[in-house]
Amino acid sequence: MKRWLLFLLLGGTLVAKAQQNAYLFSYFVKNGEDGLHFAYSTDGLHWKALKGGNPFLKPTVGKDKLMRDPCIYQDKKGTFHMVWTSGWWDKIIGYASSNDLVNWSEQRAISVMEHEPTAKNSWAPEIAYDDKTKQFLVFWATTIPGRHTDVADSEREKGLNHRMYYVTTKDFKTFSETKLFFNPDFSVIDATILKRGKNYVMFLKNENPNPPEKNIRITEAKSALGPFPTKVSEPITGKYWAEGPTAIEVGEYVYVYFDKYTQHKYGAVRSKDLKTWEDVSEQVTFPEGIRHGTAFKVPMTLLEALQK
Repeated sequence: MKRWLLFLLLGGTLVAKAQQNAYLFSYFVKNGEDGLHFAYSTDGLHWKALKGGNPFLKPTVGKDKLMRDPCIYQDKKGTFHMVWTSGWWDKIIGYASSNDLVNWSEQRAISVMEHEPTAKNSWAPEIAYDDKTKQFLVFWATTIPGRHTDVADSEREKGLNHRMYYVTTKDFKTFSETKLFFNPDFSVIDATILKRGKNYVMFLKNENPNPPEKNIRITEAKSALGPFPTKVSEPITGKYWAEGPTAIEVGEYVYVYFDKYTQHKYGAVRSKDLKTWEDVSEQVTFPEGIRHGTAFKVPMTLLEALQK
């Protein structure tokens, strides 16, 4: 494959330098029954499907055997760890690992809410790494009826009132007991964490149904484990409904991509300071049918291998 080139003007001479990094986006389509998909980008704006839009991995765990909301995190040794929503009403989440994003370990079910008899679900798990405690954090949204402050209901929500829960692990083999992670005075789903400088920035969806919020907000902490202030920012997304945020640094910007799920398309906002946000939804392009996933940086050589 012909390498992507950047050109640097040095001493009046045009010098070609191979671009070292690219960006991948793990996602699902439709209901998630066909598995893991990847898109790639070199600028953070234009994303193209890999493998002709065909899946890289089929789901095998959970009641419904779905692979929704695939979150991928690469550890310092180079291993990619993936967690996902295995079913609409599962009390487990799916897990697998890979060194090349093509060959995957055996899929396993991580029991995260089976100890809670009335827990309804385990949605959109994510992975973060806490530098202070040197452990991974896996967190997701669950509704446990009667456990938290009630929110105004709607027929569509069917009594769902989510909060974020978490477990920790150092090896993805043994896990801590499940604990409450983030408990604001609104229904919250789809949280994701980006480490920027010394801070951990959490992007999340306010899921309140009545009156509907359905927007993305921010809170920050000094540790991935928090505590994250429950007084969150004003919405960083517009007058549309948005969910499934994923955040990545591209050059001087932080991009936050999200599913405009009622419009059946993807959108994005970006910021240099996490305070002033520019909506670039009309500038980004994504594969048709893309749903909630994770953007992450990889070496250009890995992208080239996946394209083959």
